[in-house]
Amino acid sequence: MISPICTYLTTFAALTATVYSMPQIGDISSTLSVAVSVTSTSTAATSTSTGACNNSPDLCSQSYGSITHMGAHDSSFLRDSSTGNSVAGNQYYNATVALDAGIRLLQAQVHDKDGAIELCHTTCELLDAGTLQDWLVAIKYWMDNNANEVVTILLVNSDNKEASEFGTVFAASGIDTYGYTPSGSGWPTLQEMISANTRLVTFIASITADSSYSYLLNEFDYVFETAYEVTSLSGFNCTLDRPTSQSSASAAISSGLLPLMNHFAYTSLTSSIMIPDVSDIATTNSPSTNTTGALGLHAQNCQSEWGTKPVFVLVDFFNEGPAIDTADTMNDVSDPVGRQSVAAGAAVEVSGALRTSSSGGVGALVAFAAAALVFA
Repeated sequence: MISPICTYLTTFAALTATVYSMPQIGDISSTLSVAVSVTSTSTAATSTSTGACNNSPDLCSQSYGSITHMGAHDSSFLRDSSTGNSVAGNQYYNATVALDAGIRLLQAQVHDKDGAIELCHTTCELLDAGTLQDWLVAIKYWMDNNANEVVTILLVNSDNKEASEFGTVFAASGIDTYGYTPSGSGWPTLQEMISANTRLVTFIASITADSSYSYLLNEFDYVFETAYEVTSLSGFNCTLDRPTSQSSASAAISSGLLPLMNHFAYTSLTSSIMIPDVSDIATTNSPSTNTTGALGLHAQNCQSEWGTKPVFVLVDFFNEGPAIDTADTMNDVSDPVGRQSVAAGAAVEVSGALRTSSSGGVGALVAFAAAALVFA
């Protein structure tokens, strides 16, 4: 989501530390060494099981568009030792840890960096998480080893890259082999997607559709979103914010769009600079249905207002709450299987993790922040 944090936020906030890049490859060195060797010629894993789908046997017969997919907002931008614990970071743990914990929607922002598609938060000088291709390699490796899981990716196309440019990167990572192309006859069940081995849904905001890359979907042809500029716990609502082509949430649902509920809050540093609100995260991500600002209450309210559950939900710091509890409630899942528990709080540095120095140091951050404040 392009939010207040994308206007001036990380420009100022990241001044607290030099920012480093950490490709989202995994959480153990053995995973790293294998993941980076994956190429477009690798074979996609095919499920041989009729067991759980997305951590529950009860979800296998459910339509992709009828369940709640819990998501990590700005999933590649971390607040951990790899970024000097930058207050601009939106997650404590990387994408593959999120997937292990049950997260099935990964959102990120991409920019052009010397012709490459790079995971950058606002600018690549401020918070650079590496190339999109490396990130996708890691996700593909995870999907190779979790053949009964359907994953969704949502990318913010900040520099208006063409579908063909994304397609080249997806093919190079090998993850395109899992790409799902809608047939126009409604969304299939999770089991159908798993059986067909087309279990990656990719939305991009925004691209022009290209039949050569039919699995790369223009987000607002399929999804509508609620507001993402929330600065108080009482500010969450279920009103349609985007796309502007739809007059209301009910109109969007009648048109077949899937609802995405943004549920993350910001706190102000100045009148124009905001950062993720960590101080209230225990409440924000709580499954409670009677606490103002709680994820559980927001989801319940939207389900009541829309007559359907939120299909997608985006949160910061997914391990707090934990946020996945609310998805389980929405999906009537009482006994999930195959998940790894992630403790609340900030991540501990992982042995063997890759990290490289970003191209921009403190000097570049100071200069950019100064410019942002001058022209704000």
